[in-house]
Amino acid sequence: MDELDSEIIRHLQLDARQTNRELARRVGIAPSTCLERVRSLQQRGVIRGYHAAIDPAALNRRVEAFIATRVRPLSRAVIEAFRAQVVAYPEVLGVFVVAGDDDFLVHVAVRDLDHLHGFLIDRLSQRKEVVSFRSLVVYQSGRKEVLDRLPDA
Repeated sequence: MDELDSEIIRHLQLDARQTNRELARRVGIAPSTCLERVRSLQQRGVIRGYHAAIDPAALNRRVEAFIATRVRPLSRAVIEAFRAQVVAYPEVLGVFVVAGDDDFLVHVAVRDLDHLHGFLIDRLSQRKEVVSFRSLVVYQSGRKEVLDRLPDA
């Protein structure tokens, strides 16, 4: 990736709905060059997709939490199966395999604290591989909308 690719990505992160012509104007290149660059970024997997940022509360998901989870036996098969099955739950936004005392961080968004409790008791604690979990309720959050490339050295 060169500086032009980085600039294209930066502008797409700010507004993925802009036209190719507008994007080309903003980065100072011809529309055909811009289109070729964007297609190349997509083919190389740098651009993985486009999405709309939605307010979770608008979808009746007013409470978010991270659930630090330990599983046993700890094996590749158990890790992969747990990750794949838990990410399919409607409450789950993401599943992260982590190092340290816990094996996973499960990010959920639910209606309220009662539903968080229900998720923990009725879903997570019922899984035979789960040996412990603790929930971390999110009071406020912030998210960086534009990621820039970090220097190599």
